[in-house]
Amino acid sequence: MKTILSMALVFVVCGPTGAQGDKVDPIGTWKCKYKIGDQMRTLELTIKKDGDKLVGTMSWPDQKDAKLKDVKLKDGALTFSNVRKFMDNEFPIDYTLEIDGDEFKGKAATAFGASKPEYDIEGKREKRDEWRIN
Repeated sequence: MKTILSMALVFVVCGPTGAQGDKVDPIGTWKCKYKIGDQMRTLELTIKKDGDKLVGTMSWPDQKDAKLKDVKLKDGALTFSNVRKFMDNEFPIDYTLEIDGDEFKGKAATAFGASKPEYDIEGKREKRDEWRIN
């Protein structure tokens, strides 16, 4: 009997904690930064829900609304790819982002010739302004 009660107590205490860890929300607009060489760069990532699928776009100062491909959320990690167009070149990029509340940290890997160098990327979700009546 004690074993059954102990197991029930463990389930009650640990069960909700495990479930909360699965509730990562990638939806929103994210302001992101990353460093290539010695230069800090920025981009904007927008993730939306389309039915039961995740979709999104990415915008840089010189390229707007590049559609994301294969957007997936699994075990708190958001993964997707897109194509960065720069100076008449196209660079496919794969992203893996670990979301923690309104922030993420992750890696981007760019196919560049025969190599695929990685770089760090981080972002913060934009807060929606509340309507205020003055």
